Amino acid sequence: MTLRKAFEDQASACSDLGSPFMAQLMGVLARDWPTDSALGRKFATVAGDMGPKGASLPLRIAGGLHALVISRKALGLVAVYPPNTPTDAALSLAVLDALATHEAFLIDWVDSAPQTNDVRRSAALIAGARVAVQHFNLPIHLSELGASGGLNLMWDHFALEIEGKRFGPNMSTILLSPEWTGPMPPSVQPQIEKRNGVDLNPLDPTRHDHLLRLMAYLWPDQPERLHLTRSAASVVDVRVQKGDAIDWLARHLPEAPQDRLHLIQHTIAWQYFSAATQARGKALIEAAGKHATARRPLAWLSMEADETDKPGAALTLRLWPGDITLHLARVDFHGRWVDWQHTA
Repeated sequence: MTLRKAFEDQASACSDLGSPFMAQLMGVLARDWPTDSALGRKFATVAGDMGPKGASLPLRIAGGLHALVISRKALGLVAVYPPNTPTDAALSLAVLDALATHEAFLIDWVDSAPQTNDVRRSAALIAGARVAVQHFNLPIHLSELGASGGLNLMWDHFALEIEGKRFGPNMSTILLSPEWTGPMPPSVQPQIEKRNGVDLNPLDPTRHDHLLRLMAYLWPDQPERLHLTRSAASVVDVRVQKGDAIDWLARHLPEAPQDRLHLIQHTIAWQYFSAATQARGKALIEAAGKHATARRPLAWLSMEADETDKPGAALTLRLWPGDITLHLARVDFHGRWVDWQHTA
């Protein structure tokens, strides 16, 4: 895949995901990317898939540009970013100036993969965990792979609202209200007793520079996502550990306590693991599942892209003992809608 094609594909994806500004920005970068620059030469050395299922180069540079806007280090960009509606020519001029003026910052920024930690994905996690607890009514020992800043480890602090019915804490100020189709999720209330997460590049939302990175990968014309991230950052009480997700999981699987449901979750993270890492992780979880008991059960809740042509990501729950696989829902990648398909 060429870089131009990666920008064009990302433009299409952004349009489908409700961000006309990001689609416009990706189109401008596809046409006007400065190949003869330090950034251009850096990107030219990247082999393999440059798009959203690989290195995500378009989103890396978009995140860096948005960081400059949020921190107001590039006022020319601020003038053409939402809520402004620039022409392609005006946007191109400001973007090319920022790429040149802030090249050193951007070269450093793009070394790290995108970390969105989209809080709206917790709507699917809230519903999926309720199904798991319906099968094994125990307090939860929660582990998240690719947890980024840990925002979605806090889903028990968020409320899910469907057609006026609230699932979760009544006093929560963090309200998730996706477009919901299908049956209601179970009414049982999960209780998280312990939570842990791991990421290759963990972020601490209480630090300004780390929160900036989380905010920068949200799309500038979607203010609801920015608001939810700020709100969720205010309730985080866990520090994500640094490390390889599967190495970390290998150490933590045996530590799951008795009389607790060990729930492993991840959202749009598995696809960034290598094929070998995915195979090892799957084997580890399945091996642990074979030793699960009714007093020490295991659940694997996954919201990930799959190989079908169906919209959104697949929300799948596997449960042990019994090795039960439940196809719970299709979920918008940013949590805007949930097509719930599971019936109790």
